[in-house]
Amino acid sequence: MRTPDSRNNTDSIAAEAILPLVGGPANVVSVAHCMTRLRLGLRDRGLVREEALRALPAVLGVVADDETYQIVLGPGTVARVTPAFEALLTAAAPAADQLAAKGEELKAVQRRRNATPGKILLRRIANVFVPLIPALIGCGVIAGLAGLLTNLGWLPGLTPALTSIASGFMALIPVFVGYNTAKEFGGTPVLGGAIAAVVVYAGVAKVTVFGMAAAPGQGGALGALAAALLGTYVEKWCRGRLPDALDVLVTPTLTVLFTGLVTLYGLMYAAGELSAAIGTAANWLLDNTGVLAGLILGGLFLPLVMLGLHQALIPIHTTLIEQQGYTVLLPILAMAGAGQVGAALAVYVRLRHDTSLRTTIKSALPAGLLGVGEPLIYGVSLPLGRPFLTACAGGAAGGAFVGFFSMLGDKVGSTAIGPSGWALFPLLSGNRSPALAAAIYAGGLLTGYVVGFAATFFYGLAGLSAPRAKLDP
Repeated sequence: MRTPDSRNNTDSIAAEAILPLVGGPANVVSVAHCMTRLRLGLRDRGLVREEALRALPAVLGVVADDETYQIVLGPGTVARVTPAFEALLTAAAPAADQLAAKGEELKAVQRRRNATPGKILLRRIANVFVPLIPALIGCGVIAGLAGLLTNLGWLPGLTPALTSIASGFMALIPVFVGYNTAKEFGGTPVLGGAIAAVVVYAGVAKVTVFGMAAAPGQGGALGALAAALLGTYVEKWCRGRLPDALDVLVTPTLTVLFTGLVTLYGLMYAAGELSAAIGTAANWLLDNTGVLAGLILGGLFLPLVMLGLHQALIPIHTTLIEQQGYTVLLPILAMAGAGQVGAALAVYVRLRHDTSLRTTIKSALPAGLLGVGEPLIYGVSLPLGRPFLTACAGGAAGGAFVGFFSMLGDKVGSTAIGPSGWALFPLLSGNRSPALAAAIYAGGLLTGYVVGFAATFFYGLAGLSAPRAKLDP
């Protein structure tokens, strides 16, 4: 009979044998176990010597999935080998790695504290729309090119083809939204897409709702989101109550039938009214309070990004693109990045003796000019305090500039969401010529740069002329 000491020794030997065969301590990212398996997150699975691993007496088998590399050790054994394995990693990890792991743990705790229901919902909604952004960008650029060729009268035989390529995806956005919604909320993705397809099907024009014929596309992405979400709950309800023999036939049928009818006779109409209200409100704000609206939107966007609340704008952008062909909000919100760039340039000029900070700015500035502001926010303006506020002031000024021209009747919009800064130029559109839209947007960027720079140079750096080392906690 094996004593506890001999068993512990055997388990330690097994852990010591496994560790080098999975690539060593540096290759192990995470360790966990279930009833029978040691589950490892590995940086590079190519470093695993699987044949030698399978040949170990303690190893009963190996299973790999997309997330973890699983070593089957059996019940009881795995619970003893795992602590021994973790002890080896701790002993091998340098102090810096342990501090980094502690930092990641603290960050995870902070993320859990900030995971309010509202923020979680916004994040999940964003997860529905964010995968669409590459297609929106590609189709938006092609649509802009087709419009430019049409205005110039060039290649008239090619422009219909370009328009078809750009418009195909735009016409089917609700289907993709439905698919992603079901996937995100735990339903069957293809059922979500099938339900959302009702929204864009041309035959719905024969359906009478509230005494009026339904309109294909009515409700758009918002209707598809609501329909697929309802379908997911219906599917889960059915699966929890039907026997396996009936589930494969009845669940999809009831899910599509019930949700499809609710979509046709309720959700499409309600979402259509909401979509129309969003479009009307956005146009009214910019037509009547353009300067004020631009000032507020441009000035508050950086704080919204920090709080994660900017995700609530993604469905609104998508709705405006479906309705008008472009979103009038994105060019104004992009001015926040211009204010950030101006503030960073002022820091670079004023704190010329702070080599570390200037190096950070030089590295992050190209990305900032292309609309990727996080390196400048978290590496420069936010740690310094006041420059973050002056960056917001620059964004507010740029937003007010674009809003002013909207009040004059010259709207500037983007045919896709995602890029900002200089990267937004190929996607610009509006109710006038593309050249005018580009000129107004460029004027807004320049205003944001200048005001962000000036506000930071003369106010934002008061008392911060000392080297960076004195500023760090």
